[in-house]
Amino acid sequence: MHSAVLLIEFGAIILALGLLGRFAGRFQFSPIPLYLLAGLAFGTGGLLPLGTSEEFVAIGAEIGVILLLLMLGLEYTASDLVSNLKTQYPAGLVDCALNALPGAAAALLMGWGPVAAVVLAGVTWISSSGVIAKVLGDLGRLGNRETPVILSILVLEDLAMAVYLPIITALLAGVGWAAGSLTLAIALGAAGAVLFVAVRYGRVISRFVSSDDPEKLLLVVLGLTILVAGIAQQLQVSAAVGAFLVGIALSGEVAEGAHSLLAPLRDLFAAVFFVFFGLHTDPASIPPVLLPALALAAVTACTKVATGYWAARRAGISVKGRWRAGGALVARGEFSIVIAGLAVSAGIEPSLGPLATAYVLILVVVGPLTARYAEPVAALVGRMSRRRDAAAPPTADVADVPAQPLSPPLTSKVIDTEGAQPRES
Repeated sequence: MHSAVLLIEFGAIILALGLLGRFAGRFQFSPIPLYLLAGLAFGTGGLLPLGTSEEFVAIGAEIGVILLLLMLGLEYTASDLVSNLKTQYPAGLVDCALNALPGAAAALLMGWGPVAAVVLAGVTWISSSGVIAKVLGDLGRLGNRETPVILSILVLEDLAMAVYLPIITALLAGVGWAAGSLTLAIALGAAGAVLFVAVRYGRVISRFVSSDDPEKLLLVVLGLTILVAGIAQQLQVSAAVGAFLVGIALSGEVAEGAHSLLAPLRDLFAAVFFVFFGLHTDPASIPPVLLPALALAAVTACTKVATGYWAARRAGISVKGRWRAGGALVARGEFSIVIAGLAVSAGIEPSLGPLATAYVLILVVVGPLTARYAEPVAALVGRMSRRRDAAAPPTADVADVPAQPLSPPLTSKVIDTEGAQPRES
């Protein structure tokens, strides 16, 4: 009976997710907010709380995080990452400063403490690579000049997670500075070693993993990823970081083949992950944090637009492209939920999960809209400003003011620094 109930509940969840995904696809927006809402509906305090399948969903959610980071790593080669670090690191620093600080400040203002401040800084900092990539493809902008700038910022954010996640893991575990420093050193050492091996021996690794049989390729890549993720977690390094590094180490035809094979699995387990996060959020806890979430979303949407505008300007992109780059970066999604999920599991701050859920729900809906309309809205505002300036009455000139007959006009001297004679103004 227990297994029958588990199958019924899990089957109902998957069916509901499939229908929600079709609904989102019909109206061309990200299904992530619908998945989060489904989790709220199935969780504690929801319409249909689960009874027996929650533990099974939790395992699926952990696999979903691993596959999300693996697929992200498959998108890039080690040489691409090194090149991005060398050329685009100023944009990454600006991105961190403009978007992490509002989250940290908000947590401190609400009295949540320094650990929650570091967590919320990550939630507001990291954009959603999956949502942004889908939006750029839907809008036909993958070949635009500003797109490499957008992707560079996303890559730098993903690289920063390899350092950020171990720090968060150590902070949430409550370990001391010595143990935390050791965890970070292990993470950095592992990342550096994997990047070195991928650059020098990437073809050898790819040949070892490669197989003409899709079934064998899928089993080897998936098994290797979960194994490395488990070892990383055993070493107090995030399992997601281990999966990300495995994806970086694979390249060429192996990466392409693994990507196509794993994409359906990623979509399935990622959807389960979003549902799992919603399961642990009581819908009644969202209204009290809705106003802070709206304020934080408004501030960080503006800072993301400013980040993209500045980075595109630095790369020599036109004004229209700058606005498009800024608008495309607004969406938050899977990584914000991953970071908040770590804090929720550790029980750091009860309101952090609801705030993160509301925040992501807002920006995952607003993000595609800003990507589509930031540039035309900015152009419209510019045209209205120019028309207003043209219609404004001319200001009075000094020559139009009647001279006073009883006193000579005053003159001021402007000295030319090149040694020219003084002139009257």
